[in-house]
Amino acid sequence: MITKYLLVCNTKSNKKRDKMVTNSSIGRVLSIIEKEAVQWKLPVVSVIAHDEQSPFRVLISTVLSLRTKDHVTEEASIRLFNVAENPINMLKLSEEEIQKFIYPVAFYRNKSKDILNICRKLIDEYQGKVPDTIDELLKFKGVGRKTANLVLILGYNKPAMCVDTHVHRISNRFGYIKTKTPDESEMALRKKLPERHWLKYNDLLVAFGQNHCKPVSPLCSSCKVKKYCARKGVTISR
Repeated sequence: MITKYLLVCNTKSNKKRDKMVTNSSIGRVLSIIEKEAVQWKLPVVSVIAHDEQSPFRVLISTVLSLRTKDHVTEEASIRLFNVAENPINMLKLSEEEIQKFIYPVAFYRNKSKDILNICRKLIDEYQGKVPDTIDELLKFKGVGRKTANLVLILGYNKPAMCVDTHVHRISNRFGYIKTKTPDESEMALRKKLPERHWLKYNDLLVAFGQNHCKPVSPLCSSCKVKKYCARKGVTISR
């Protein structure tokens, strides 16, 4: 009886361990999410990148998007780029004018200063061209690792690992990594995730997180990848 009990327990434990995203299943998981994503709206910075193919617009839109809802970022970006589509034209605007165009994005006063500083540095040190390396991008005030990585991915089509709250949450929820912060997740994913998936990883998981795998009460009952997911940290779902 003891042996039989141990066998049952071990079987249950193994099944629990098996239900998580691994390197052998991550490709299938992303393919499933990609098929589902056709019904969802892409993150606004991705839409801007696909429409314009401009590293400068990706950079400025990403700065605007921080702590801001997508529809607010989209409207602010359109207003701003309608009057200034490059660093030279942007420097013709005052802080107050930029504030008027980008309001009500979060921290719009600070972001107006950052945008002018970014444009001035681009003109003075980079001949007006947005740099295409993380180390150079991080020299700009207001540009963090998330923004720098996104510029490389969407602006230059270079493999990079952009991690926001959605990517951090879902990667851990899958059981694919075990980290406490987005920065830790970036480094863990750089080590573990095959580079062939890097370009689309952020887009897919952000769209998935905004529309289906939500922070609170995710839609697990209708999730097409639930058989792979460990559901780490999920206490309530629909």
